[in-house]
Amino acid sequence: MVRVPGTGTRNWYDMEKIVEHLKKIDWVLILVAVSLVCFGLISIYSASFFRDDFLNFKKQALFLVIGLLLMFATSFFDWRVLRDNPYLVLAFYFFTLISLALLFVFAPTIRAVKGWYRIGPFTIDPIEIVKISLIILLAKYFSGRHVEMYNIRHILISGLYVFAPFVLIFLQPNLGSAVILFLLWLGILIASGIEVKHFLLISLMVIILFAFSWQGLLEPYQRQRIVAFLIPNFEPLGIGWSQSQSKIAIGSGGLFGKGFRQGSQVQLGFLTLPQTDFIFSAIAEEFGLLGVVILFFLVLIFLSRIMRIFFESRTNFPRLFSLGFALLFITQIFVHSGMNLGLLPVIGIPFPFVSYGGSGLISGFVALGILQSLRIHRER
Repeated sequence: MVRVPGTGTRNWYDMEKIVEHLKKIDWVLILVAVSLVCFGLISIYSASFFRDDFLNFKKQALFLVIGLLLMFATSFFDWRVLRDNPYLVLAFYFFTLISLALLFVFAPTIRAVKGWYRIGPFTIDPIEIVKISLIILLAKYFSGRHVEMYNIRHILISGLYVFAPFVLIFLQPNLGSAVILFLLWLGILIASGIEVKHFLLISLMVIILFAFSWQGLLEPYQRQRIVAFLIPNFEPLGIGWSQSQSKIAIGSGGLFGKGFRQGSQVQLGFLTLPQTDFIFSAIAEEFGLLGVVILFFLVLIFLSRIMRIFFESRTNFPRLFSLGFALLFITQIFVHSGMNLGLLPVIGIPFPFVSYGGSGLISGFVALGILQSLRIHRER
C-alpha cells in the first residue's frame, strides 16, 4: 500500500500493528488477574460496612483501572532494552533505593512504620516498586552468569544488591517485606544453579543473624509476635489477638461460609485489618472452604500462565524475570496464608492482587505488562 501525504494510511497501518499486538497478549493471564482483584474487591466492600467507609473500595477499583492501563502500555515496551542496557537497569534500581531512603525524611509514621509517602487521601509504598526493580536487576545479572554460579563472587555481588534495600526496609521497621526480598533473592539463586555448599553457608549465616537480631535489632513487638506464634496462648487479648481472631474466622466459615456481609469477625470488627493483612481470613469466613478453593484455583491458573512464558522463553533474561515474579507472587501468598492460619508469625504481608493496596496492585500489573512483552517480543 502506497502512503499518500495527507491521507490516513499511516494511521491505518499503526492500527493494524496495535490489533496484531493485542492478538498476541495472554488474555487468560489478564482475566485471571482481574478475577483475583475482583475477589478482593468483594471482600473489601463487605469489610467496609463495619466502619461505613467505602473509600478503600473506591480507591482499589480506581487502582485496578490505572493498573490495567499501565499494563497495556508496558506491554508495548520491548523488554530487550532492559536486557541490553545495564545503565537503565541500574538507574531504576538506584531510583528505588533513593525512594526508600527518603521515607525516613518525608514519610509520616503510620502504625509505627515509616513506609508510605502520603499524597492527599493516597499513600505510596515504594517497596512494591523495589520488588520489581530487584527482579529486573537479578534477571539481568544472572542471565549472563548462570554458568559461573560456582563462583561465590556472584553470590556476594547479587547479595549486596539485595542487602541495600533489605536494610532500608528493615529499619522502617518492616520485617515482613525485608524477609520477602531475602526469599526472592534466595529463590533466584537456587533457580540459577547455586551449589549446595553455598546454600548451606547462606542458611547458617541466616541462623546466626537471626540469633544476633533477637536482642540487638528486632523491635519488642516483633519479638512478641514471634513468641505469640510459638506459644499460641501467649497474650490472647494482646499481641496474639489478631492471629487468634483470624483462626476463629477461618474455622467458623465452614464449607460454604457465612455469606456475604454475614461474617461476625469481619462485620463486628474483631478481625484486625480484614482488607489487607487478614483478607484471607475474611474470605474464608464469609465464603468458606469453597471460596478458598476457588481463590487458589485462580492462583494456580495465574502461576501456570506465568510458567508458560518461562518455558516458552529462549533466553535467560525472560526466564529469570518470569520465574522471579512467580516466586515473588507465590512467596507472598504462602506467607500471607501461613500467618492467617497461625502457621507463621504475623509479619504484615498482603495477598497479591487481592488485598487492598494501590502500590502493590499497580506494580503487579506493570510486572504483568513486562511479562506480556516477554511473550510478544519472544526471541526465536
